Amino acid sequence: AHPPSVFSHLPAMLGLNGTPFQPATLQLIGIPGMQIGHAWAALVFCILYLISIIGNLSILTLVVREQTLHQPMYYFLSMLSLNDLGVSFSTLPTVLATFCFNHRYVGFNACLVQMFFIHTFSFMESGILLAMSFDRFVAICDPLHYATVLTNGRILAMGLGILTKSFVTLFPFPFLVKRLPFCKGSILHHSYCLHPDLMKVACGDTHVNNIYGLFVVIFTYGVDSAFILLSYAQILRAVLAIASQEQRLKALNTCMSHICAVLAFYVPIIAVSMIHRFWKSAPPVVHVMMSNIYLFVPPMLNP
Repeated sequence: AHPPSVFSHLPAMLGLNGTPFQPATLQLIGIPGMQIGHAWAALVFCILYLISIIGNLSILTLVVREQTLHQPMYYFLSMLSLNDLGVSFSTLPTVLATFCFNHRYVGFNACLVQMFFIHTFSFMESGILLAMSFDRFVAICDPLHYATVLTNGRILAMGLGILTKSFVTLFPFPFLVKRLPFCKGSILHHSYCLHPDLMKVACGDTHVNNIYGLFVVIFTYGVDSAFILLSYAQILRAVLAIASQEQRLKALNTCMSHICAVLAFYVPIIAVSMIHRFWKSAPPVVHVMMSNIYLFVPPMLNP
């Protein structure tokens, strides 16, 4: 794809007084330092998308059609599948454009919209995993009241609550980015738009963006993960109180798939944070690969 003319960006890049402003388009690198082998990358991403989309659609179809699966655990599983489809479809347009069609430019406003949806679905996933841990907690610690605690109305309220919380907390992000001038270029080191990546090319006062971003991460990932750990501490306590070893293993087995989903989601997030804080000299490709694992692996593994 031929890059747009440099001169076509000047009116968008510069205000009337010559100060830098938003670029008309942003350039997506894909994978830094990977000048060749994009065909292999395109094949890998297409396979990941196919597994994720087919797997999650299959779960949704099964739950809708099978009357025996109309239970709280499978309703939460359906929420997770819907959310994983949202994650996949949020990244799909620019990833396929970058690796399959070598079209590396995305409009500034389109980039902000994509950033909003990627982060919203990511934060929603954390909330759904918390709801699923609550489901396991009630099923194991208070099985006699399971049906009365997790009614269809409460499950719907929990789902709407997760959606509302994620939407409201992420809604200011595009506007906080939109107010900033961009004077450090227009090249992003991913094949999709993320808030931290945009902050690297923004100039002006980014303190509000960084502080609010930290608040949202702690308010979402920090609180959710703390409650997930608390749920499993109570579950472990209840399981250890069971006399029969066979019953203990049976109870723990009902949690294993959820534990794997939690680990697949949170381990890459923790790894990215550790690299960002303690390995500042890490090449950009390391950050990009960890972000790719964080966005592409859980939707594929969860089904």
